Formats: sequence, C-alpha cells, structure tokens
Amino acid sequence: MISNNSQETFLLTSESVTEGHPDKVCDRIADSILDAILSIDQNAKVAIEVAISNKMIVLLGEISSKNSLDYESIAKDAVLKIGYTDKITGFDINNCKIISNINRQSSDIEAGVMNALEIRNEATNSDEFDHQGAGDQGIVFGYACNETETFMPMPIFLAHNLTKQLAKVRHQKQNDFLLPDGKAQVTIEYKNDAPYAINNIIVSTQHRDNITNEKLKKYVKEKIINPVLPTNLLNNSKDIEIHINPSGRFVIGGPQGDAGVTGRKIVVDTYGGSARHGGGAFSGKDPSKVDRTGAYMARYIAKNLVASNIVDKIEVQISYGIGIANPISLSFDCFDTQKINTNIIKIIIDQIFDCRPAAIINQFQLKRPIYSQLSAYGHFGRPELDLPWERLDKVEDIKQLVKKN
Repeated sequence: MISNNSQETFLLTSESVTEGHPDKVCDRIADSILDAILSIDQNAKVAIEVAISNKMIVLLGEISSKNSLDYESIAKDAVLKIGYTDKITGFDINNCKIISNINRQSSDIEAGVMNALEIRNEATNSDEFDHQGAGDQGIVFGYACNETETFMPMPIFLAHNLTKQLAKVRHQKQNDFLLPDGKAQVTIEYKNDAPYAINNIIVSTQHRDNITNEKLKKYVKEKIINPVLPTNLLNNSKDIEIHINPSGRFVIGGPQGDAGVTGRKIVVDTYGGSARHGGGAFSGKDPSKVDRTGAYMARYIAKNLVASNIVDKIEVQISYGIGIANPISLSFDCFDTQKINTNIIKIIIDQIFDCRPAAIINQFQLKRPIYSQLSAYGHFGRPELDLPWERLDKVEDIKQLVKKN
C-alpha cells in the first residue's frame, strides 16, 4: 500500500486496459473456458493459461472434469465477442492457428485439496468446510477505502471508467473507427491523504485508418473523457494534462501489434497500485485456487469494515498453505485511520468472516460460470455486476459487535 501520510500533497497514478488489449484477450479466453466447464461440471478443477500473437493462440494448463469441451471453439467465440473479426481489427480469428496442450490436474494436488490436513489429522470440532484445503500456497491482499462510492481508490476507479466508456461506445456502434485495443491512465493529486484534483489523463485507443488524429482526439475528449470525469475533482484542477494517443497513430493493435499472456495485468485487475498484490493472477482458475477465492474474501472483509465507518481505509492480508483449510495467517493495516481499537477489528474479522476456501466458495456461490465478465475492467468495484464479494451484508453484524466490545 502506498502511504503518504507524511506528505501534504502527492501524486498517484493507475492504469486500465480494454478487453481488446492482448493480455486481456488471453484472460477472456481463459475465463470463458472456465465458465464453460463450470456450466456442466461445478466440481471441475481448472487452471488455464493462454498466450496469443499475430496468427496463433496457445492454450496451456490443466482441467480435471468428467466432461470435455471444444476449447478451440470457446477461444474463437471469446475473441469474436471482443470484436476481433478480421486482420483490419487487429486479429483474424478465422485464419489463426490454435494449439491446445491441456492436461489433467496432478492427482497428488487433487487428493490433498479434497482431503485437507485438518481432516487427515482428525482435528476436533471440524465441520464440512474443513474437508477442502487450499489449492496452493500463497498470499492474497484485499483493500478498501472511502475515496469513491465503490470503496475503490480514485485513480483506478477513473481509469476503469475511461476504458469501459471506450468499450461502451464501440459496442454500441456510436462510431465506425474505434477498435478493441486501448488503455487509459489517470494521475490524481492528493492533499492530506485524500483525492483533490485530476493531474493527468492519458487515453490511447486503436482506430481504423479512416480518421485523422485531430478528429480522433476531439471525439475521445467529448465522448470518452468528459462524460466520466467527476465535477468536484475538475473544479480543483488548474491545468489538467490530457494526452490522447500520444504515440501518434494507433491503427495496428491487438494481438497483431503485440503478444499477450494471461495474468500480466494483475495490478489492473485489483487496486491499481494503491495496495499490494500477492502475485497470483485470477483468470483461468477455478475457485479452489486461493489466488482468486482468497483475494475475493480479503476484499469483502476490507469493504465491509470501511462501510461500517470504523476505518477509512484498510488492507487485509491472508496467507494459505496447500492442502490446508484454515489460513496460515491473517493480518491487516489501517494506516492510522481506524476509529476503534485494532484489537476489536481483529475480533470482528475472526468472528464474522470465515476464510476457509470451502466456506468462501459456499458463501459466494463461486462454482457458477460468472468469471468471463470479470476478465476486463477489474474484479472489484463493479456495482453493475452484483458480485457477492462486493456486497455490504456484514455491516450490521460489524456494528453490533462493536457495541458489544
């Protein structure tokens, strides 16, 4: 977490990329395969990696399921839905080679995960959620703050809004020149540790060759940037630097212009650099993998604590061991914004939130095909999707526990 409490004024920048960015194309394919498997086998174990380049898609990883699917067709459909239909758009899905090297999950890992250490050791007071261990060792982080209505940091909140607006106007065919690849970057000036003004905006968008730079810049400013900028930050901004396609023409884009790989945009997927990241990517992983499931729970804890008004911002860390149901450790940092004793916050987390993988999966109903919609524009702060880990259904329980302590 970037902490600048000692600085009266500082700058913080976050970026977002569109669904047509090559890395995000790979995330979309991986999560589309995951969704397809979960729709017919909720207990499938999936760990898919994807790489993409000019005329090739490579599918790698493991799937353990009682069913099999046409993964090549799933990959093609995912790319088409993004908008890559021919070479002019940035990738010719109908004339590319797809290589698949998908195998079964290791039987050793599967046995350890489905027969957790707690059960093997015949732990007392165990319940149904002690049977499933973590799918791997690892650490995850969750974060929330009161800077925005979504409890997300302002820079990543605005960066995602810009890229979502790019995709919206393109899918709605409000023009005939925007193409799928694009990215945005927003720099916010903070005063006294709170967002104060917009300092810098960068928007780069792939486009057809039938529009001039001048017309493109005018369009992006009017239709993409202006609709999403918050008035309060604009009023405080004296000289906003706005750069639109600062490298010049951006006709060649998508996988035709750059290779892509799953899991390379983990900071974009989370908090834009405002908080730490455990290192594990999300896309292509079934919910037994704590890289994904644990990170969702950590965000859920952080968001409900901030929404309860007992802390202004908090970062939660959870660590797991492969084949072990209970977390190895859980810690948090309130950055001196807590309004109650931190010992009470620890009691709240311990008593209200169950961080065992099977309990998280059960609470959030994670064995559903809900993941391809998350492959771009972030896994957190998405009110339009009604994600279970974004709900504030523990606020009243937290407030009641605070009164008791």
